[in-house]
Amino acid sequence: MEQPELITQLKLGDESAFTKLVDEYQDMVYNTALGIVQQADDADDITQEVFIQIYQSISSFKGDSKFSTWLYRITLSKALDHEKKKKRKKRFGFVQSLFGADGEEQSHPVEFNHPGVQMEKKEKANELFNALKQIPDKQRIAFTLHKLEGQSYQEVAEIMNTSLYAVESLMGRAKANLRTALKKYYDINNPG
Repeated sequence: MEQPELITQLKLGDESAFTKLVDEYQDMVYNTALGIVQQADDADDITQEVFIQIYQSISSFKGDSKFSTWLYRITLSKALDHEKKKKRKKRFGFVQSLFGADGEEQSHPVEFNHPGVQMEKKEKANELFNALKQIPDKQRIAFTLHKLEGQSYQEVAEIMNTSLYAVESLMGRAKANLRTALKKYYDINNPG
């Protein structure tokens, strides 16, 4: 829900407008971050970082795109930055373990829980989210925005700042890569 007056109030430093913004968008930001990082604590941290950045940089929002598009872009950027930092830490931890540093490196992420996944589908969802980690970032973002967040291809194109054709191509490659990664769980007779 785009509210130009809310954005104007934010730019004027109105704290109640910021509270309203957080109330309205925190679930969207959290769920998007969770779809990328797949750890609740990490998604919480990213959500806080996103709103801190919004508060600090609302004056740079020009209105060239929808506010929600801008918010998605910031969320995805923060989530991907978080992933990169985590990979660097993991590599450093692995190198340390080679040289006898104490502490075991965790090779499997803790069980992933996304609010939109029903209990009986958790095992398949875990497999899907593990497979999502194996595909390229742009494919993962397109898939997350379209399939988990329910954005149309056109909205995904706007958020990713790319063409509709590029999104269709990314989705096709993401599905193909996920089918490969999930071959033991994927039913050949029921293509998605």
